[in-house]
Formats: sequence, C-alpha cells, structure tokens
Amino acid sequence: MCLCLPHPIPRAHPHRKVQPGWGSHLLPSCQRVQETRAVGLEGGPWEQCKSHTLLPSLRIFPEHLCSALTHPSCPLPQEIQAYRQRSLMEKELLFFSYDVFGIPFVDPDTWTPEEVIPKRLREKQKVERETAARISEEIGNLMKEIETLVEEKAKESADISKLIREGGPLVYEGASVTMNSKALNGSQRVVVDGVLSAEECRELQRLTNAAASAGDGYRGKTSPHTPSETFYGVTVLKALKLGQEGKVPLQSAHLYYNVTEKVRHMMESYFRLEVPLHFSYSHLVCRTAIEDKQEGRSDNSHEVHVDNCILNAEAMVCVKEPPAYTFRDYSAILYLNGDFEGGAFYFTELDAKTETAEVQPQCGRAVGFSSGSENPHGVKAVTKGQRCAIALWFTLDPRHSERERVQADDLVKMLFRVEEVDLLQETGTEQEPPPVTTTDGLHAARKDEL
Repeated sequence: MCLCLPHPIPRAHPHRKVQPGWGSHLLPSCQRVQETRAVGLEGGPWEQCKSHTLLPSLRIFPEHLCSALTHPSCPLPQEIQAYRQRSLMEKELLFFSYDVFGIPFVDPDTWTPEEVIPKRLREKQKVERETAARISEEIGNLMKEIETLVEEKAKESADISKLIREGGPLVYEGASVTMNSKALNGSQRVVVDGVLSAEECRELQRLTNAAASAGDGYRGKTSPHTPSETFYGVTVLKALKLGQEGKVPLQSAHLYYNVTEKVRHMMESYFRLEVPLHFSYSHLVCRTAIEDKQEGRSDNSHEVHVDNCILNAEAMVCVKEPPAYTFRDYSAILYLNGDFEGGAFYFTELDAKTETAEVQPQCGRAVGFSSGSENPHGVKAVTKGQRCAIALWFTLDPRHSERERVQADDLVKMLFRVEEVDLLQETGTEQEPPPVTTTDGLHAARKDEL
C-alpha cells in the first residue's frame, strides 16, 4: 500500500456505487496529494496508488487521507513530506508578511502547526477571536433586552387599552363634553365646559393674586419657560395653610381643593378607568405677559412637550426615562379666564410642528388627555394680559401619589370637621354633621356643592 493511513481502510464493495459528488468536501491539503502528478512524481508512489485495489477512487477516502498528513505514527512518502514542508515554508512567509506588512492571509488548512504562525500574530488573532466572541455575546444580550422591552411595552399597551374606554359620564351636573378625541384629531383627548361657574373662576383668580408667589412650582424661576412672561403659582397645600392662618379666605382655599377633586373624578369617569387616579402634582398658576418684551416675539409660552417622556422632535420619538415624570398617566388643565391675548393650548404630532388641534381657554373649560407620546402639546405665547389655570397631573400608581396631597387631605379633614362641630355647638343641635368633602368622600357630597 502506497500511503500509510492511521486507520484501516474499508474495501470498496464491488456492487456499491459511489454517488456523484461524494467526498466533495476534500480539503485543499488533500487535493495537493493529487496535484503531485503535476510536479514530476509519475512512476513513484502515486502511480502505485492509482492501481491499488484498495483505492479505486481517492475521493471516497478524504478523511483518512487528510488525517494521514499530520498523524505522527504514519511515515509519509518522501515526495509527500517534501511537498508538505514546502507548503509550511510558504505559509511561514505568508504569515510573516501578514504580521509585518499587514497583508492579510487566511490559512485554508486545519492541519497547519501552530508554531508556523508568529507568536505576536497568534496573540493578535486570539485577542481578535475573544473580542469577536465578546461582541457577539453582547449583541445577543442586547437583542434579548430589546425583545424583553418590546414585549413589556406591548403588554403595557395592552393593559392600558383594557383600562381605557373613552366616553363615560362626567358625574357632575352642568359639565358637558365640547370636543372628544375625534374632534381633537387624536386619541384620549377631551374638552369639557361648565366645570366652574363665573363666580368660582373669579374667586380662584383672586386667590391666586393673593396667595401665589413668583416662581412657585418652578424652583423660584419667575420666567421658567420664556423671558417674555412671568409666572405666579400656588399649590393646594400652601393655599390651605394660608387659609388656616387667615391670610386668604379659607373658603377659597377649600374651593381650590374641591375643584381639583372634581376634575379627578371627571377624568376617571369619562375615560372609564377601572383603577383610581392619584394626584401626582396640582398647581394653580397665572402667566402674565411682560408688556415691553412682546415686540418681535416668536417663542411660545410653553414649548411643545410630552408629560411623561422626553420628546425628540427631530427623530419623532419620545423616550420614557428620567428626568421625565414617567409615572404620570393623565393630565388636565382647568382654565379660569379667557380675557387675554394669545395663550391657546394646542396638540401636535411627534414632530412638534404639525398642529392637530387647538383649544381656546375660557372660564370653566377643562382639557383632559393621557400623558403619553400620543399627546404632545404646548401653549402659544400670551402677548397681553394674564392667563390663569389649574394644572393637574395624575398617576395610576399609588406609589407615586403626591405627598403634599396626603397632607392637604388631612388638613381638610381637620379644618372642616372643627368648623362643623363649632357650628353645631352654636345652634345647639345634635344632628349628625354632613358628609366631609375629602379625597375618599367626594362622591358622597352633593354634586352641586361647587
């Protein structure tokens, strides 16, 4: 036998046909054995192999032949050894060029000894393999994270869609829907009129002018959104404390508290929410145009934004992550007046440019909407006069309920229980006191108390 193979070679069955293409995976190194005919080896071992009965066709023994090239116990014919040595020397030159001059070389053989490759190149290739494996692993992990986020977002959207069934009753007499989502060219939007009477609007405006301080709610910044307007605000708790101290009418502070409760219940009912809304933040604020800063003005009173995510108008995406108030689910603005110029509220597409709807403020009008990326909105410049409104943000997650609101609830219970007890003592009656208007008991109070 002309080639010493590490394993016994099975004899070809005389009746078994060799399928065409069998052994097509023959490695280049194995093919070189056949190529020895072209380098003057006729009459040598190759000619003997051709006629050997055990090797009717070399293509049916590629694995045995290839393993023979590197098997230590197999003495190869001198011609094959010379050819193998020449191949290794060529590879050394090619690897040297790769290492020194950066000329790429990809070894087609798997049997090449490791010592043929320069040490520095071996280390470089090892680092590259490890880097590629790490990058591949990181990409795989990132793809898994993205898939998880997509699944969670889809689940969140599905859960929210189950909760939202727009068009429920407004609960309170006198209030009526003026525009729904369809009229406002969007989703989860509503405009309600008749939430306040004209006298209630005036009373709350007077409360603002008496109790509000410049920059309240904006970390002391008197012009937080535009240098052309000044902002004055007051929270529910602050108004109640001022009322307790006698610095503002207590009934006005109580009205402020009750009105915010009224809007909350209207939002829950209209959007048919199966879980209650909790206050995230409440703020009565007036923005006043600065007369000498209106000429040539092109900015807004409040630029287009989204309440629970960071809007990137250029990319038309809204990223729901801090510092955005990601826990806010619904928003509402209750207007106290309309006797000013400019200051219209408007919705846009995610590009912050394409306006989809506009709402003109007026006494007792409320705009309610979901706080997500489906409702980018802004306020146009107030160019003359003073625009007053109560801004409300709600959350479905009780863990993010406003702490000040809890304090305000307790203060209302204390203040108005004492007031009712004093009244009963003066009249000498032993009747039960009327229901207390609190966060939990507003539904028990009369609908027309406001």
